[in-house]
Amino acid sequence: MTGLKEYTPVIDVNLCGRHWRLERAADLESLWEAMGDEDFGDDERLPYWTELWPASLVLGQWLYAKQKDIAGKYCLDMGCGLGLTALVGSWLGAKVVAMDYEPQALRYAARNARINNVASPLWTVMDWRHPAVAPHAFDCVWGGDIMYERRFVEPVLAFLEHSLAPGGVAWVAEPNRNVYTYFLTLLERHGWKAHRLAMEKTSALYEQPAAVTVSLWELRR
Repeated sequence: MTGLKEYTPVIDVNLCGRHWRLERAADLESLWEAMGDEDFGDDERLPYWTELWPASLVLGQWLYAKQKDIAGKYCLDMGCGLGLTALVGSWLGAKVVAMDYEPQALRYAARNARINNVASPLWTVMDWRHPAVAPHAFDCVWGGDIMYERRFVEPVLAFLEHSLAPGGVAWVAEPNRNVYTYFLTLLERHGWKAHRLAMEKTSALYEQPAAVTVSLWELRR
């Protein structure tokens, strides 16, 4: 993927040894400007889902490396957005449930499954504050750049504790936001073990002076 100079309705990505084509609604700024007052309540439904973040690229490549570990397993993608990492997991043979808070994101993610000829994950609108999955149902849970604010940390941690099976693993890719320092501190308090698997410099969707440094974490009980 080369850095874009302006918005395009289709994103072309070469990842995991193949080409991916992702359709999307509009650029983040345009969707943001179109939001009404009702969208700026406590939840602030900001349309981050319409972009492809560097953390998703690092996470997708990691799933590709771990194909033998996820094939045939029940896996959950937290905050799937346009669907790239969910599609990678499904393409690799995982039984993927992909959740997002925004219904419009899931409509595009489902369309992207068809475009890329990948068996569609189970797409579901879900708020991680209110888990709508059975307790301990997933062998693997993953998410790419899912926390932007400190207030998200406790709900995400509680959701991981609810959804991950005993002996399961969670992978979280993040661009070294300060909020993740707090997240890692709480993990330790709650008896989780966090191991940084990699730290990579990755190009962003749009051209910018420097690559984004993404850390990939593995979380286990």
